[in-house]
Formats: sequence, structure tokens, C-alpha cells
Amino acid sequence: MKYGSFTDYRLFACNSHHGLAEEISSIMGKPLGKSTVSKFSDGEINVSVWESVRGRDVYIIQSTCDPVNDNLMELLIMIDAMKRASAGRINAVIPYYGYARQDRKAKARDPISAKLVANLIQAAGADRVLTMDLHANQIQGYFDIPVDHLVGMPILAKYFKEKNLTNLVVVSPDHGSVTRARNMAEFLNCPIAIVDKRRPEPNKSEIMNIIGDIEGKTCIIVDDMIDTAGTITNAANALKKMGAVDVIAGATHPVLSGPAIQRLEDSAISELVLLNTLPIPEEKKIAKMTTLSVAPLFAEAITRVFTNGSISKLFD
Repeated sequence: MKYGSFTDYRLFACNSHHGLAEEISSIMGKPLGKSTVSKFSDGEINVSVWESVRGRDVYIIQSTCDPVNDNLMELLIMIDAMKRASAGRINAVIPYYGYARQDRKAKARDPISAKLVANLIQAAGADRVLTMDLHANQIQGYFDIPVDHLVGMPILAKYFKEKNLTNLVVVSPDHGSVTRARNMAEFLNCPIAIVDKRRPEPNKSEIMNIIGDIEGKTCIIVDDMIDTAGTITNAANALKKMGAVDVIAGATHPVLSGPAIQRLEDSAISELVLLNTLPIPEEKKIAKMTTLSVAPLFAEAITRVFTNGSISKLFD
């Protein structure tokens, strides 16, 4: 692991979310490094770096989103290329960390894929990871290198506060998101409620009960990600049936796979506020969707890492 001061840094992007990388680059006033990430005819990934990185502080921006395996391999191979080019320090900037949901053995013979991915990133040669809203906080401990874990809640909370909503309650869609909901409720100075659900199988959820007073209130559901949207739409529909006046939803990672878009369209959610840690294809954008950028936060975090500034102040 390499610490200390560097006289220069470079930003590089793989293929998963070039738009976000370009936005970060623009904010920082630093052009993206010259590199290409392509494929051989058999699908193998080929990385070429077209400028010197020797002794530089290098930041590789790549969300490990769909296609997850291709994007993960791009990141690993880019890290390896930087290591072999004698980069001074290699920072993996991963706005969305794939495989994070497999963070423990929920039943016998389960893999812990989040740990495996951490091992791969370290073995490739990364010296630091900069990420946002891991599905489980303990994933930070899977790394033996520094992990700077940014949170998206303040971006969402600031947006909701500026809307001047009244009679609010922040709702956690399950027990795992209670801390996130409580933090937002403190920011908005309102109570919280919890959706009690069970998950009979992956990507399926059933609402059992609502803990808290939501009748006649505007509900804001907050979660770290929306994948197939079953959890958040079931929660929204249940809140509406039990007397909520309006239901708004916010999430950091818009995975939006499978039937997600149709479910969101048909749900009781009046506005869906998402962060752009993953790219959202045009065909998945709907009228009730609002997208906020994480680029300013990542740009500031990268600047602080490079200058040895405090990251924790970004959480205030």
C-alpha cells in the first residue's frame, strides 16, 4: 500500500459509465487519460494505456454494473496494466460495487462473492478503493487496503428538503435499511416507519406489516438500490393502501433489471429519485424518474484523497 504525497494524478475510465467519468473529469478540470478498452474477436478484454503513468496517482473510474462480469474484468485488467506501467498508486473508483448482495452465508454452501471480488481487486494491484453505498457496510472489512465509503443519502436528502414537503415520514423498505432511513429522517426532522417483509426467494418480497404511523402522510421510501423493483413497489403500494397521501422513492443505485421499469410505472410511486452511480439507458427512463449526479461528490473525494484531505467531512 502506498501513501504520502504525489505531484500529479491521472483519471482513467473503462467502458461501464463513461458519462459519469467525463462529468467527474470536467468538474476537476482534468482530462481523462488516454486509454482504450476493447475486445478480441473471442470476447477477451484488451486494455491499452497510451500515456505514461509512472509514479502517478491513478484513479480508474468503473462501476461493476450490467454486464457485471465484463465490467469487473475490465477494471481488473486496467488495474493490472497500471501496476505493470509503474503507477505510483492505483485507486479503484467504483461508484457501484457489484456482487455486494452476496456478503455472507445466508444458507449452507453459499458463496461470499463480495469477499471474492475484494480479493480479486487487491490481487490485481489496487492500493485503494473509493465506492458509494455498499449493500452491507462490513464489505469494507473484506479489503486489506483503504476503502473510502461515500454515502448518497445527503444528496437525496438535500433534494427532498428543497421540495419543502410537509407531513413527512421516511420509510425503510426492510429492516436492513433502517439506519439509512433514520439518517434521512434526522436530516428532514421527521419520524420513520419500517416495512416488515419476508423474501421467499431472491428478487421476490412479500409485505407482512407496516411499523409506524403513515396514515395521511407523505412517505419517502429510501433504499441503497433498485434491482427488479419488487421490494420498493410492493412497499409503495402497501403504504398507499394503508392511508399514505403520497409515496416518493429514492435510491442510490438504479440497477433496474428485468421487470423493474414496468413495475415502477404501474406502482403508487409518484416520483422516483435516483443517483447516477450506474448509467440509465434511454429506454429505461420514465416520466416519474429524477436523476441526481454523484460526480461532484466523487470529484471532491478524489481531490481529498490526492491532497491527503479528510473524507469524513464529506459526510457532514
